[in-house]
Amino acid sequence: MTSQEIKDLTQQYIMNTYGRFPVAVDHGEGARLYDPEGREYIDFTSGIGVTDLGYGFQPWTEAITAQAGKLGHVSNLFYTEPAARLAEVLCKRTGESCVFFANGGGEANEGMIKMARKYSFDKYGQGRSTIITLKNSFHGRTITTLKATGQDVFHNYFFPFTEGFRYAGANDLSALETAGDDVCAVMVELVQGEGGVLPLDKDYVQAAAKLCAGRDWLLLVDEVQTGVGRTGSLFAFQQYGILPDAVSFAKGIAGGLPMSGFLAGEKCRDVLGPGTHATTFGANPVCAAAGLVVQKTLDGAFLEAVKAKGDHLRRGIEALNLPCFGKTRGLGLMIGIEVENGYTNKDIANRLIENGLLVLTAGPGMRLLPPLVITEAEMDRGLEIMKKTLS
Repeated sequence: MTSQEIKDLTQQYIMNTYGRFPVAVDHGEGARLYDPEGREYIDFTSGIGVTDLGYGFQPWTEAITAQAGKLGHVSNLFYTEPAARLAEVLCKRTGESCVFFANGGGEANEGMIKMARKYSFDKYGQGRSTIITLKNSFHGRTITTLKATGQDVFHNYFFPFTEGFRYAGANDLSALETAGDDVCAVMVELVQGEGGVLPLDKDYVQAAAKLCAGRDWLLLVDEVQTGVGRTGSLFAFQQYGILPDAVSFAKGIAGGLPMSGFLAGEKCRDVLGPGTHATTFGANPVCAAAGLVVQKTLDGAFLEAVKAKGDHLRRGIEALNLPCFGKTRGLGLMIGIEVENGYTNKDIANRLIENGLLVLTAGPGMRLLPPLVITEAEMDRGLEIMKKTLS
């Protein structure tokens, strides 16, 4: 099919819930994507932080093919080797105690929310169920995770929402200290992704963790976007010097297949027993086999390279001295760029895409989430497109 035929068929039969860029993608290699006519795009998006191993990564393809030929699905009423092995690797690499596998980021965060409320209910009874989240946060698109999201722009149309959430300012410890006696947990993104790629202060995060421990609140860390190597460590919390009571993951966990979940510490491992939480497709063996390839690839040297690549890309953007761009920020290959007054991020994104560079927006700024396997040559080609398009 041609690009136009794909677009026409999509518009006719798929619900129009996405503000799509005018590009149809046919195949990819490394950090490059191609449309059906063969036009090349440098990809600074990785499917919104999902395709961390890029496109055409042979070990990933081989693992999926082998597992699909052996067992595609059996449900969680039975045991499978890929899920057990992936759970072991994740727990040993994080210091957490157990894992629940799901399918998408919102579902993973809902699971953490349920666990936090049950933990408190089991120990203290009713009346202690409020979860504090941060202003400018984003935690998902379900009714509950929309309410957990601290941005009013996402709240219209869908009332009434699930009760039991309050918002505090990011890096405002006093707002947590005065939160009240009905709280059971605090949930944070260590880098607020949809809010504009805004890292939290390390001192604030460590003080919040200490406060939660003292009051027996669970500290829940949403690493749907920051997890699985994106920031230069397996999880961003490992750069903050904390061990959360639970941490969610999704996006890059299976390198492009739908998988998510959350890890929990020792005091939470038995909170959700049989019948209290479940999902049909969680721990799918094909996705888990893909996840094992991701974990094997993301070793220490690979993660150090992610940090170096992030530094290279940020320095390159700032050296361009483009009139539309301000400061950069972020961790690893999760990069935000401020957009100066007089320019709009959507216009900038469309102009870059027209010239062969795929980028994302977040809040009022730009967001870059390249595949973690991106090469220096591919990053430099992206920088050349920026210079040519935006100077």
